[in-house]
Amino acid sequence: MGSIGFSSLFSSPKVYKSPSAKSNLGLMESLSVDIHRAEGRKLNVPLLAPFTIATSKVEGVENVGIRVELKNGCCGWGEAPILPFVTAEDQTTALRKAAEACHFLNNTQAPMPLGHLLREIAQLLPGHHFASVRAGVEMALIDAVATSIGTPLWRFFGGVSNTITTDITIPIVSPTEAAQLASKYYKQGFKTLKLKVGKDLNADIQVLKAIRAAHPHCLFILDANEGYTSSEAIQVLEKLHEMEVTPILFEQPVHRDDWEGLGHVTRIAKAKYGVSVAADESCRSLADVREIVKRQLADVVNIKLAKLGVLGALEIIDFAKASGLDLMIGGMVETRLAMGFAGHLAAGLGGFKYIDLDTPLLLAEDPVYEGYEVSGPTYKFTNARGHGGFLHWDNIACR
Repeated sequence: MGSIGFSSLFSSPKVYKSPSAKSNLGLMESLSVDIHRAEGRKLNVPLLAPFTIATSKVEGVENVGIRVELKNGCCGWGEAPILPFVTAEDQTTALRKAAEACHFLNNTQAPMPLGHLLREIAQLLPGHHFASVRAGVEMALIDAVATSIGTPLWRFFGGVSNTITTDITIPIVSPTEAAQLASKYYKQGFKTLKLKVGKDLNADIQVLKAIRAAHPHCLFILDANEGYTSSEAIQVLEKLHEMEVTPILFEQPVHRDDWEGLGHVTRIAKAKYGVSVAADESCRSLADVREIVKRQLADVVNIKLAKLGVLGALEIIDFAKASGLDLMIGGMVETRLAMGFAGHLAAGLGGFKYIDLDTPLLLAEDPVYEGYEVSGPTYKFTNARGHGGFLHWDNIACR
C-alpha cells in the first residue's frame, strides 16, 4: 500500500467538522490497491417472520456476499442486497454480475489507486440496474483498504461519531401483531417506529391505532413504499390528525415516477400538518435529487447504498447537504455486513437526521462475526480495522 499521513484518522472524534464526499474521494485517490483474490457467493439468511411491504413480501434474505483479499493478506467484505420490486437485480443476476466484477478484479495486473478501481467498477456495473452489486463490490474494496491501513470505517469516512441510533420497522401485519411488536420494541428501548403502510388505507389506520395504544409515546415514520395515490396519502394524514398523531416523516407516499403527486403531498403535508416527506424510490440517482431540489418535491432524501452505490451515495450526500435537504439513511433487507457499512458511513460523515438501519434485528440468524456492538436501538462502532465484521466464507458456500 502507498504511504500517506493518517494521523487525523486516529484523533478524537470530537475534533472533526462534518466531512464532505470530496474529501473522501480525494483520500481514495491516495491509496493503492493490489488484489489477490475476489469472489462472490450466495448469502441466504432466514427472517424471524415474513417481511411485507406495499410492493413485495420477503420470506428470507437472498443476497450476495463479496470478499476481496489483498496481496498483503487483508480482506474486505461487501454485500449486494436483493429486495424484489425495489432493487433492479434478483439474486441470479447479482451473482452473475458479481462474478464479472470479481473476474475483472482478479485480472488486475498491478496496484492501482482505489479511486481509479472504483471508477472501473462503476463502468462495469453502471446506473441503477446494477447499483446493488456495485455497492457490494465497492464496500468490499473500501473495507479491504481501510483494514490495510489500520483504521475503522467510521474514521475513514470522517470520524464525526462512532455511534448511531436507529428506528425499527413494523411490516404490514394485523393490528394485533403490530401491537405485540410495538410493545416488544418499547421494552427494548426503541423510541421511533417505522410503520409500513400503503396496501389498504383503512387497515393501515387500524394498525396505527393499535400501535399507539401499545406504545403511546413512540415517534412514527410512515413508509408507503409507493403504495398510495396522492389523495390517499393526504387522507391518511388527515385521519392521523384527527387522532392527534403527527408522524415525524412520511416516506415515499406515491409511485416513484409520480413527481407531481410527490410534490403535492409534500406541500400539503408540510403546510397543513407539519409533516416532512422523504423521497426513497424516487431518489435513484444524482439527476433525481437535482430534480427533487429544483421542483421542491420532497424535504428529505433516503440514501441507500443498494440503489446508489457507495460513490453515488457520497455525491448525493454532498449535493443534498448543500441544497438544504435533510438526510435519511436506510437499506434493503440486509445482514450486518451491508447495514454495518452504511452505519459506519452515517456515523463517520454525520448529518443524518433519520437513521433506518434495523433489518439485521429482523433476521433469525446472524452470519456476521464480530463487527459493531448493539444495545437496543444504539449501534456502537469499535476501533477494529475496517468494518470490523466478517463472514465465515466456507460456511457461506454451503448455504
